Amino acid sequence: MNPQVVILCGGQGTRLREHTQSIPKALVEIGGRPILWHVMKLYAHYGFREFILCLGYKGELIRAYFETHPGQWSVTFVDTGAETQTGGRVLRVLPHVTGDTVFVTYGDGLANIDLSDLLRFHRRQGTAATITCVNPESPFGIVEIGADQRVVRYQEKPRMDQWISGGFFVFERRAFSYLQGDADILERRPFEQMAADGELLAYRFKDFWTCMDTYKDTQRLNALWESGQAPWKVWADNMSRVPVLQP
Repeated sequence: MNPQVVILCGGQGTRLREHTQSIPKALVEIGGRPILWHVMKLYAHYGFREFILCLGYKGELIRAYFETHPGQWSVTFVDTGAETQTGGRVLRVLPHVTGDTVFVTYGDGLANIDLSDLLRFHRRQGTAATITCVNPESPFGIVEIGADQRVVRYQEKPRMDQWISGGFFVFERRAFSYLQGDADILERRPFEQMAADGELLAYRFKDFWTCMDTYKDTQRLNALWESGQAPWKVWADNMSRVPVLQP
């Protein structure tokens, strides 16, 4: 059985206030479709078509969108609360998780990642969880200054040497035991404890990855889509129709 896909799409997206006063961040459009749709298309391309959406802020609009646009996947909607943190949202959907392995990701991150390869990597290692790690571009130009105050080297927005979490997680069921309640921020104590226990694995990914945090990000992603050069569009538009499910 293929793993289900849990998607965190309940946050307010405060840095995208231009859009998110009226809609949740996950419904901000790229190429005329919500960014959440793009995330789901990526998973569906690799055969992972059963989704659990962690709803929160204006979650009724996400539910309404997918109820009126069914056809490519099955969706379970779970109201995880308006103020619940990321770890708490994941914990709240546990009753809807049917297998031992589950994908977990954000509703605003895009990549041309091979999700089948990620899953194979995770299963070979046997840890409670795997996180996809990326080297993002620096948002700033990097200046190297010599002893006489002359600029020795200048790089505009170079790729960082450090690894950061890019989302696209894989969890075993026992990973849920690290979650304690609504106030749990997934990326803090739960991941820190998994790492301390040797239960957190890093999948290094060096190809295209981005997240949509600001209005400028939406402009860039729309420009990529309109140019026909959107790296995350790895799918063909011929997937079979699957009904929307209700919890």
